[in-house]
Amino acid sequence: MVFSETLRAYRLRRIEDIGKMTAMNQDEIIANTKTVIQGLEQLKNEHNSILDGLATITDTSNSVIGEKVAFLRRSLESLELGLGEAQVVMALAAHIQQVEAEKQKLRAQVRRLCQENAWLRDELANTQQKLQSSEQVVEQLEEDKKHLEFMNSLRKYDVDSKDGDMMAASIVGAAGDGASGQGRDGRDSMATPLSSAGMTKSVSDVDLRFPEDDETQDPHQNPQQITGYEIPARLKTLHNLVIQYEVAVPLCKQALEDLEKTSGRNHPDVATMLNILALVYRDQNKYKDAAKLLDDALEIRERTLGENHPAVAATLNNLAVLYGKRGKYRDAEPLCVRALEIRERVLGREHPDVAKQLNNLALLCQNQSKYDEVERYYQRALQIYEKALGADDPTVAKTKNNLASAYLKQGKYKEAEILYKQVLTRAHERQFGPTDTNNKPIWQLAEEREMNKHMAAAVTGGPGAPIDSTLSQTPQYRTTVDNATVATTLKNLGAIYRKQGKYEAAETLEDVVLRARKQEQVRNLHRRRRGSRDGVDEAGQ
Repeated sequence: MVFSETLRAYRLRRIEDIGKMTAMNQDEIIANTKTVIQGLEQLKNEHNSILDGLATITDTSNSVIGEKVAFLRRSLESLELGLGEAQVVMALAAHIQQVEAEKQKLRAQVRRLCQENAWLRDELANTQQKLQSSEQVVEQLEEDKKHLEFMNSLRKYDVDSKDGDMMAASIVGAAGDGASGQGRDGRDSMATPLSSAGMTKSVSDVDLRFPEDDETQDPHQNPQQITGYEIPARLKTLHNLVIQYEVAVPLCKQALEDLEKTSGRNHPDVATMLNILALVYRDQNKYKDAAKLLDDALEIRERTLGENHPAVAATLNNLAVLYGKRGKYRDAEPLCVRALEIRERVLGREHPDVAKQLNNLALLCQNQSKYDEVERYYQRALQIYEKALGADDPTVAKTKNNLASAYLKQGKYKEAEILYKQVLTRAHERQFGPTDTNNKPIWQLAEEREMNKHMAAAVTGGPGAPIDSTLSQTPQYRTTVDNATVATTLKNLGAIYRKQGKYEAAETLEDVVLRARKQEQVRNLHRRRRGSRDGVDEAGQ
């Protein structure tokens, strides 16, 4: 009994020691665990010694001795269990120390990486700041370069005025002198026609057209014969240079102020300058600003030139186009109708400019799904162009293509197909001569290829292949698509063929377009190389 009480007291002390270990640090826990292991080893040895002593007793009938032996063996099992758990604790502590060391090492690496990251961020910020500064310098240099080219080109158009004064080298001087050149008799003292490229077009009729309607004005038309007012030559020059170099918005504004000071607000030259500035804003996609300028130009032209003047019609058309670019088709339509009425009254119902206005009006109606009006306007424009320009004029083909596109949107595929074939036939005849059995247009070759495919399928019982394997080697198949209208016609006719299930014919036309596109890319590459070798200054031509 005394032994059991001693063992119980020892266990209680150990339990208390273990309770105290919870408040210890890791090193103290390991040290105390080692102490516990030593104590448990001693107890185990004592228990083994006691068991050995009891084993020497020969009186096996004594129940007390049996109980002691059983109790000692249970205690030994508990001691061995405690020793095993202590060994596990020691191994776990060693593993924890190893993990802690790895954690400290990783923390050091993280701190180092954070420092490197902060340094890299600082370097990146400095580099970005330097890049922005460099880009600003480059932009400024580009602006200075364009400005100098602009001023240099302006000098090439310098012309002596009637009284012998030289035109100033700046754009402001050009615009101001142009306004003062409008003398007492209302005519420009320096209205000598310019022979440089691009000056065949009257500045008073610079139409800001829809992208789908990009015809050029008749170069043989003399605006003075129709309008009684000719734009001063210097304003024409200014218009040319502003379009070419895409600079000088502030200079144009200064020129406008000078014109208003010298000629007054209500002067045709001021309206022309407003039209030029509106063109610049149009190119910058500032449609609201451009529309405001055109409103002012329209008011001035109506007051000074009359409500039925061709320049008024041009301004109305420009306003209609700007409204169209902003999606305001309903607001644009009455402006376009009024421009059409003015041009019919002044130029006559069969004039090409009337057809041009009809095209714009048709496009506005098409965006409003007014297809009856679209067909009527395009058909009338087509009649005017064919009568005035001839059936082979590119404008005729373009108008037919526009009318066919309107048919397509209504699902009138047969009518569209007829027009597309007419366009391709005329293009073929211009390049290869009149058609016959040995000289067929590309659409006819495509349909024959489709027919041959079905004939081969009927003979072989399978899908078959085109019988005419040499078609791709014929000159007609390798025809050059010389303008965007023919390319669009080929693609649209190919789409119609696909809707009709004529896939072989559609692929034939698509192959022609693909070949033409590759040829155009090669030609453009050669053209750029020649241009870089020649170094031609277009502004000086």
